[in-house]
Amino acid sequence: MQQNPQALLREARSWIGTPYQHQASRKGAGCDCLGFIRGLYRFLHGSEPSVPADYAPEWAELKGEDLLLKAAHRYLHQVKGLLHQPKPADVIVFRWAPQSPCKHLGLMSSNDHFLHAYEAVGVVESPLVPMWRNKIAGRFSFFPID
Repeated sequence: MQQNPQALLREARSWIGTPYQHQASRKGAGCDCLGFIRGLYRFLHGSEPSVPADYAPEWAELKGEDLLLKAAHRYLHQVKGLLHQPKPADVIVFRWAPQSPCKHLGLMSSNDHFLHAYEAVGVVESPLVPMWRNKIAGRFSFFPID
């Protein structure tokens, strides 16, 4: 396992331009937001702890459970502190509306930018503008937290 956030950020940036493909998780071939994070997990750990079952684009609305946030708690390390001040290499989980389940995630690439797979665009680096920052529901790390 690689324990280097800089290696993680280099790998994550190498995914930029990967097309959006629902349920996929392969650099250069296609991925969705979960697939992007799954690919980074494989880069760090060699394999995934589990592979998600098939899911529809509207999976969060259909299930009514906060499955994405639960999975982040299960497989990543929660970062304590202010949600709206994520740091580079933090995995950030987004909730579109206050009472809705989390439905998007990405990786902080700097203090004010993040990488994510966005529908119809693919993997991009986006500024963490207030619209995004205000939707953060969780901060996590691939690395153990002291």
